[in-house]
Amino acid sequence: MSTQIEAITRRIEQESGFVSDLLDQISRVVIGQEYMVERLLIALLSDGHVLLEGVPGLAKTLTVKTLAQAIDTRFQRIQFTPDLLPADLVGTLIFDQREGDFRTKKGPIFANIILADEINRSPAKVQSALLESMQERTVTIGETTFKLDDPFLVLATQNPIEQEGTYPLPEAQVDRFMLKLSITYPDRDQELKIMKRMSTGPIQHVEPVVMPEDIKRAREATQEIYVDSKVENYIIDLVFATREPKKYGLDDLVDLISYGASPRASISLLKTTKARAFLKGRGFVTPEDVRALARDVLRHRVILTYEAEAEEVSAEDVIARLLNNIEVP
Repeated sequence: MSTQIEAITRRIEQESGFVSDLLDQISRVVIGQEYMVERLLIALLSDGHVLLEGVPGLAKTLTVKTLAQAIDTRFQRIQFTPDLLPADLVGTLIFDQREGDFRTKKGPIFANIILADEINRSPAKVQSALLESMQERTVTIGETTFKLDDPFLVLATQNPIEQEGTYPLPEAQVDRFMLKLSITYPDRDQELKIMKRMSTGPIQHVEPVVMPEDIKRAREATQEIYVDSKVENYIIDLVFATREPKKYGLDDLVDLISYGASPRASISLLKTTKARAFLKGRGFVTPEDVRALARDVLRHRVILTYEAEAEEVSAEDVIARLLNNIEVP
């Protein structure tokens, strides 16, 4: 087994050369936010979508745009507004008078990296228009279904629900995001650097340093990363503890969890831990990879009861209890 892991590690070394170049380009524009940048790379390697939540001004849009510019792919920013229509997103059929027939006008969803900016500013019908493209990687316009290009990544930003003028995302759509990131304020030193850089001229130009083929090869290498059965069972234990907390000795969570995490949580946690191992240059997954990503994978998949809300218990609190009580292999 050690020989196999060594072979995987050698391949990772070969295929991960672009990571340092990518980080270098991003650091030209984005100061700090290492957590957000690493999670975006993990999603890129895991072929999953990301929901970024935080108050305005935390460089969510800037970071996604910079990442897209550093990759030689098609990028599309879609500003979600209350008057946006589904057809504005996916496209529509237009009647061509000269030809006497309808022709397809594709929407901005036909790109490689989609920035859905302030996704919770639009009503549910527009948010739901993303469902097919996110899950099936296809778009249906009229009677024709179009396959989206690979890679296809939706990176959506949203402001906290308690802010005025926002709409809660449907649970079915939230579950389709592999990760939900909670973006916080920079520290004092980082904000001082941000203030100085942003007040001394235009933002530096970002060069595309990664090709789609690099990403595809990296994804193939990521899939080969070794995961021990003990780590796999640890992932299952964490997810099942959200559904059956009493079986795991977490009686205090029984009345706090309305619905536990779906099977997508197990799949996402396994995929993202492999991607984190890839970024760390390892050919195997450790329990620490699981613990590092558990909050991002589970925070939007654990549905709490009204009792939990009354006691001001958050999904973060529930996940922390899981990580503190489930035995680590």
